[in-house]
Amino acid sequence: MTAPQPPPTPPAPPPAHGLTADGYFVREGALTRVAPAFHPVLDAVRRRLPAAFGDRLHSAYLYGSIPRGTARPGRSDLDVLIVLRDEPDDTDRAATRALGTALDTEFAAIDGTGALLYGVDRLLSPAEREDMGWFLACLCTPLLGDDLAARLPRYRATSRLARETNGDLAALLPRWRERISGAGDTEEALRPLVRFMSRHLVRTGFTLVMPRWQGWTSDLGEMAAVFGAYYPERAADLLRAARLGREPVGDAALLRSYTEDLGPWLAAEYARVHGVKGARE
Repeated sequence: MTAPQPPPTPPAPPPAHGLTADGYFVREGALTRVAPAFHPVLDAVRRRLPAAFGDRLHSAYLYGSIPRGTARPGRSDLDVLIVLRDEPDDTDRAATRALGTALDTEFAAIDGTGALLYGVDRLLSPAEREDMGWFLACLCTPLLGDDLAARLPRYRATSRLARETNGDLAALLPRWRERISGAGDTEEALRPLVRFMSRHLVRTGFTLVMPRWQGWTSDLGEMAAVFGAYYPERAADLLRAARLGREPVGDAALLRSYTEDLGPWLAAEYARVHGVKGARE
């Protein structure tokens, strides 16, 4: 007579709102999710980054819609975090801009590039632990080199994390006003600002309520919907910003509404709920 067998172990439930069952962030994105249309772009990045920075290049990561598998060929931008072994200087930043311009010109699959450039020590510093450290560990997909996420902690959706990631909107608004005033009034000049500021406001609105919602999403529409459940009086503003973050228009009046209405309100509410982000270098 055979001994009775234990019942099979049920499969683990899927992560709730981008968190593990014990409440930690699940790292989003994977190279296996990158659509074939973007493979030639990534091949070029893999070749050109070592050529540009040599042995100073520590690692590189993708973030945004391409590694999440939601990018649209010809409509989405390429977002890359570049990490050097030492602190970058103006020459490095110029090389990064030149690389981004060349990729955007050569590859029709992408509509613009966004590149962040950091040194290893700064990314691993206590000041960046809940900001760029969290960003790398949770929202970036390794592309080249050793993954720094192994040297960072696991993260939860806390008020401190919310403060240190997006609690600096009040300090950014004067710079946004300068950028708007200096951009001119053409559709071509204003569309990138609308896209950038719309996305930033949606993400700030979402992280305002993230500790209460206890989860993470990078989908702009879902971010705005989650925010609207807690702030129905501002729900329409965030939903509009989410739409414009995906399909921007060149509208100076819209940008002024961001810097004179929605932005100041959001900055004040953020400071009231979570406090103000610590000073950075």
